[in-house]
Order: sequence, then structure tokens, then C-alpha cells
Amino acid sequence: MKILLAEDDVRLGELTAHMIKKKAGCTVDWVTTGHDAYDYAIASSYDVVVLDWMMPDGNGRDICAKLRKNGYAGAILMLTAKDTLQDRVEGLDAGADDYLVKPFEIEELLARLRALTRRTFVPLQEEVIRIGDLELHRNNQIVKSGGKEMKLSPREFQILDLLVQNKGLTLAREVILDKVWGLDVDVNLKTIDATVKLIRKKLVSSSSQELIMSVRGVGYRVEA
Repeated sequence: MKILLAEDDVRLGELTAHMIKKKAGCTVDWVTTGHDAYDYAIASSYDVVVLDWMMPDGNGRDICAKLRKNGYAGAILMLTAKDTLQDRVEGLDAGADDYLVKPFEIEELLARLRALTRRTFVPLQEEVIRIGDLELHRNNQIVKSGGKEMKLSPREFQILDLLVQNKGLTLAREVILDKVWGLDVDVNLKTIDATVKLIRKKLVSSSSQELIMSVRGVGYRVEA
């Protein structure tokens, strides 16, 4: 499972993310603000998004409603100390699929995560994505440019795939680092620039060479 955990309590967030990884073997992205929760959920595919009700820049209910309004189809679990009937109704009406009241046992959280992932929420990604004369065959990680197959390393493919899936959106270097390498890995942001440069070099033989645009001081974007 791939889980996004939005919890502003550093101690609880760190412990919860650690236990989910340890006991369930899941990949966990942990953020501490509603803004980051929304951006991460939109930029990647998660099996479950776990949203804390109260966060520094808003509440999970509003983030949940915003995600649903913008077409997010993944499973959402609301995590909160609020336990009245009205609170549960508001959370579910905002688009949450389940509701867990603090304090909770980690085994119950894991059971609810498993239950949610047994359902089908996220549509399968199309196997082939095309932009101009570029083709990404996502299932077998083949890239064709102008009909000619290109040799990309796994990291290069992951970056290109991430940018293409989020075409039209500017992805910060930090987001690319997190999604491709993970924040726990000691990788310099300049490594991303170097990898993108290699991808562009391999695209030089076709019009796709201008596909990846640099956004000064921020990161990269692929235009639709």
C-alpha cells in the first residue's frame, strides 16, 4: 500500500508513519499541513489518504471536500479527536470513506487501511501516455520519441513519468526528490537537475527535447 499521512502532531505523525511502515510494509508519505496534503494527493496516486481533522492551515474536512471537488477518487480516512455524531456526519459528507477517533490502536488503523484498499477507488492508469511524439508505456517502462525507443534509467523514467502525469503543473525539486528518491535518502537537489539534463539529452533527436520546461528557482513542468 502507498499511504499519505497528514498529521501536524510531530510525535504522533512520526510514530504513526513508522508503525505503518513496520507492521504493514507500506510506503508512507508524511506531511504536516493541509496545503501539502492536497498537493501530494493531487500529484501522486495513493491507496489511502489519512487526513487529520485539525491542521495549522485548515482542517481535514475542508481538504477532503476540496480533493473530491477536484476529482480525487482515492480512499480517504479521517483521523480526529472529534467523536460526536455531527462531526462524523460532516466528515463523511465532505467525502471521507472512513473515520477513526483518537486515541486509537495502531492495529485498528491498519485494519481500516486494509479494508479501504480492498475496495476499488482509483481508476487504473492508462498503459500508454502520449504527448506530442512522446510515448510512455508505463507498465513496462518503455519510452518512445518520434517512434524510436529510448533507453532511460529507472530514475530517469520515474522523473519523466511523474512530470508527464502532472502535465501543466510545476513540480518543485523537493517534490520530485520525495517522489522518486524519498526524503530519507541523502540526495542533493542538484542530482535532479543533472538527471533532467540527461533526459533532455536523450530527447535531442526529436521535437520532444523541449517537452520539459525549467521553472527558475522552483522546479520543472511538462506542458500539455
